[in-house]
Amino acid sequence: MFDRSFFSRSAVEVAPELLGARLVSGEVALRITEVEAYLGEGVDPGSHSFRGKTNRNAVMFGEPGHLYTYFTYGMHVCANVVCSPAGTSGGILLRAGEIVAGREIATARRRTSRSSVDLARGPARLTVALGITLADGGTDLASGPLRLELASESSDYESGPRTGVSGPGGGGEYPWRFWIPGDPTVSPYKAHAPKKRV
Repeated sequence: MFDRSFFSRSAVEVAPELLGARLVSGEVALRITEVEAYLGEGVDPGSHSFRGKTNRNAVMFGEPGHLYTYFTYGMHVCANVVCSPAGTSGGILLRAGEIVAGREIATARRRTSRSSVDLARGPARLTVALGITLADGGTDLASGPLRLELASESSDYESGPRTGVSGPGGGGEYPWRFWIPGDPTVSPYKAHAPKKRV
């Protein structure tokens, strides 16, 4: 049973509890192995909602337990689970997972994948494998074509800095990346590389 109140908490609190959960998209299902937490307006400089509500991030201020999608680097879609009470904001970036059902469909979508471990290792690969697009933003994860099924038992986890976050929201003071240790589908950590000025 989908418990909306589970998501009506801080993203940092919810994030490690999403590890091991299943995200189901049609015939494809993924076991979540890596996530990143982002807090809300005025609190977390790494968050899309840090400067307040916009048309782009409005879903983050809505009812928890919905999907927030966004376009990045001009080519990739990433997906987040909305957390915190409605009217505030917070989200959990789905960074990586293991395809546990519908592998043939996921592989057809991710033709450049070198192995089954690589199918959803990274946030953009994850959305492609599951067939998630920008149009899925706002989807209620309680039911419908995309649904989230929480794990029956909590997973052991490790935490560290978020991947590729620049400026004040990056670094060791924000150890809000959580992953299942030793899982081969977890993406490699990459610190943000600042642009060189010439």
